[in-house]
Amino acid sequence: MAAWVEGRVIERIEWTPTLFSLRVAAELAPYKAGQFTKLALQRGEQRVQRAYSFVNPPTTPYHEFYLVTIPDGELTPSLGALLPGDSLLVQSQATGFLTLDELPAGRDLWLLSTGTAIGPFLAMLAEGEVFRRFENLVLVHGVRKGEELTYQALITSLVEQYGPRFRYVPFVSREARPGAMAGRIPAAIDEGSLQERVGLAFSAEHSQVMICGNPAMVKETQQSLLALGLAKNLRRAPGNISMENYW
Repeated sequence: MAAWVEGRVIERIEWTPTLFSLRVAAELAPYKAGQFTKLALQRGEQRVQRAYSFVNPPTTPYHEFYLVTIPDGELTPSLGALLPGDSLLVQSQATGFLTLDELPAGRDLWLLSTGTAIGPFLAMLAEGEVFRRFENLVLVHGVRKGEELTYQALITSLVEQYGPRFRYVPFVSREARPGAMAGRIPAAIDEGSLQERVGLAFSAEHSQVMICGNPAMVKETQQSLLALGLAKNLRRAPGNISMENYW
């Protein structure tokens, strides 16, 4: 079993009343952009833990996690109350296969996410290797309300740095938001409106697609892509679609 180490909060970023990020100092084993580890708090003899993806590229001197507070949750309300200087437990060994080295070659890389599941994709984009491997990068982020479109400074910097090679498409499902698409990601794929917005088509020849979000979104988006002729990416049979549930 992976060892637990003590971490210390060095910064807390509050995005909305329920969305926040923690930057944590801890001595962890090397990890890859796209992987996740576990955070925990000790309560007597009980260790309450949950998995979270790294938002930061591995080269940063801290580890960043993007969280949503679940009001009746066992862990997130307590994590949300942590302040700089407070301690928590971090599993030292990361895991997960939603990483760049698991992808076959392609021309276009689509990163489709909802909510806090945008985290691993931000880590990959900030690291920069994706821009050396793919000609076109598309980051899609689905949320309920406009205020949940976080990490805009990082996204804007990527737009400025990579220009037309990087497309960012926000989706807001419960209110109108200038510049954002309405509705849900799978429906937009089925209708072709997402592809029209981006100016690229999904194709088995050119597309690699990574999906990270709630299980319903992941399942429905995969079905939409399979209907367009794409295939699941498996080690024994390379394809186009790589997925991870993030709930």
